[in-house]
Amino acid sequence: MVGPVELLFAFFLDLAIGDPVWLPHPVRIMGRAIQGAELFLRKHFRTPSGEKWAGAFLLILITLPTFFLALIIYKGMVWFSQNALMLVGMIILVFLTATTISLRELIGSARLVIEALKDGSLESARAKLGRIVGRDTAHLSKDEVLKATIETLAENLSDGVIAPVFYLTIGGLPAAMTYKAINTMDSVVGYKNEKYRHFGWAAARLDDIANYIPARITGFLIAAAVFVLALLRTVHDSLPLARRSITIMFRDGRKHPSPNSGVPEAAMAGGLGVRLGGPSTYGGVVVEKPYIGTTLTEDYLAASETAVGIVKIASVLGISAAVIILSLRAWL
Repeated sequence: MVGPVELLFAFFLDLAIGDPVWLPHPVRIMGRAIQGAELFLRKHFRTPSGEKWAGAFLLILITLPTFFLALIIYKGMVWFSQNALMLVGMIILVFLTATTISLRELIGSARLVIEALKDGSLESARAKLGRIVGRDTAHLSKDEVLKATIETLAENLSDGVIAPVFYLTIGGLPAAMTYKAINTMDSVVGYKNEKYRHFGWAAARLDDIANYIPARITGFLIAAAVFVLALLRTVHDSLPLARRSITIMFRDGRKHPSPNSGVPEAAMAGGLGVRLGGPSTYGGVVVEKPYIGTTLTEDYLAASETAVGIVKIASVLGISAAVIILSLRAWL
C-alpha cells in the first residue's frame, strides 16, 4: 500500500514537474498499447457483434497486464525499501504514484486557454481548448470557450486527481494504475460515434463504473472548496455558496448524458453561479446536452479563474483526506 508520505511526495512532484514529455509516462505507454490492440482486434472482428466482443477482449488485454505489472513493480519497490536500495525504491514508487495524478497538467492547460482570452486571442484560445476537450472548438464564442474550460476543469478534477487518489487509498499503486488504464481506454475508444459505438462500449461502461464513487466525492469536495475559497476571500455568505453548490449538484447532476461527469460539473456550476452544458458539436454532429446550473453571473472569465482556485483547493482537500486515511490505517 502506498503510504501517506509517498502520496504527499507524489502530489508535490506532480505539482513541480507535471508530465514532461522527456520522461516515460505509463499513460502514454497505455495509449500506444490500446491503439495497437485495437488494430489487432479489428482485423479479426468486423461485424457489430464482433466489435462488441473485441471491446470486451480489449479490457482484458489492457487491464490485467497493467494490474499485475504494477503489482510486480510495487512489490519490487517494497523489497528495495527494506534493503540497501531503500532510497531508489522510494524514488521510483513516488514517481509512479505521481504519474497517476494530473493536477499540474489540468490547471496548466486551463490557464493557457484563459490567458489567451485575456490577451484577446480567441483563435488561440479555441486551439488550446481543442487539445483538452473532445468537442469541436473552431466556431465557439468567447463565453462558450470559457464554459467548456470550466466543464473540463470539473470533470478532469475527478478523472485526473480524485479518482486515482481514491484508488491509491483503497488499493495502492496496482489499483490506481488499473484505473488509469480504464480511463485511458475510455478516452481512446469510448466514443458514441459510428467508429466506436460497438467497439468502445465495454470501455465506456467500465469507466462509468470506476468513476461512480469518485465523481460524487469530487462533487462534495468542490462544494467544500467553494466554502474554503469564499472564506479566504472574506466572503460572508460562504456557507450559502457551498449549500448552493450541493443543491445544484443534486438537482442537475443527473441531467448529463454521462452518469458521472454531470455531478462535479453541476457542483462547479452551482458554486460559481453560472450555467453550463447546452448543445455541443462533436465531429460536425450537434449533440443536444441539457443545461446545468442557474445563471447568476455573465462574467465567465472571472468564473473560470475562480474555477481554477476551486480545483486547487478541492485537490488539496482530497489529498489531505487520503493522507489522513492512510495514516490511520498505518497506526491501527
